[in-house]
Amino acid sequence: MSVPPVIILVNTQMPENIGAAARAMANFGLKELRLVVPRDGWPNPRAYTLAGHASSILDAAKVFMSTREASADCTTLYATTARGREMVKPTLTPLEAMQTIAHATKGKSGFLFGPERTGLTNDDVTLCDALVTIPTASGQASLNVAQSVVVLCYQWFTHHTADVTPLVQTTGKQASPIAGKSPPASKEELSQFFDQLESALDAADFWNVAEKKPRMWLNLRNIFTRAALTEQEVRSLHGVIGVLGKSTK
Repeated sequence: MSVPPVIILVNTQMPENIGAAARAMANFGLKELRLVVPRDGWPNPRAYTLAGHASSILDAAKVFMSTREASADCTTLYATTARGREMVKPTLTPLEAMQTIAHATKGKSGFLFGPERTGLTNDDVTLCDALVTIPTASGQASLNVAQSVVVLCYQWFTHHTADVTPLVQTTGKQASPIAGKSPPASKEELSQFFDQLESALDAADFWNVAEKKPRMWLNLRNIFTRAALTEQEVRSLHGVIGVLGKSTK
């Protein structure tokens, strides 16, 4: 069986939703909860009121100051969102996401859930390898964050307590093990490469029009995230950027 995914709640506004999410995790066999700057601080007694038998998950929950830190050790990251995004990423149903995890040979997976009012930011989504959208009735796409966690945890449980079925190929892209010995790069390794690349582009005055940098930089990061780079490939890219930086001095 593949490693169970981690649940990452980003800027959650209501502690009750954190407690309800932990309860769903306990019901369906997931244990690792990470919190990114909960609005009302942590720990919070209102979360424990909703957690019921899942208080141990709340006790062990780790708090991070950014999504980058919370997902640093993940090699595959999924953004749960009902909104279309202006970036090219595979869009999966919960079942397809769990099948993809089941076929992964290495690394840890994580699911991001955004704040109740606004959802995930584009910067958060850029870190992710794919979007996960829960099918709903027409015109009723909005789900409470805890409800979304329930659906994803249930899908994990039902898929991993039965034989792994063939990967449903509805997105045009089928998951496959990475060839060779190099494992997939973690999100922190990819973020370190982004830091180096951005510094090099700034030094080369790449952006021309400063106002266009945020969108251009979002698109560039999305290209590399979509490539599903290995550790060796990221090391090679570090070397490429380093050599190019020297050649322009």
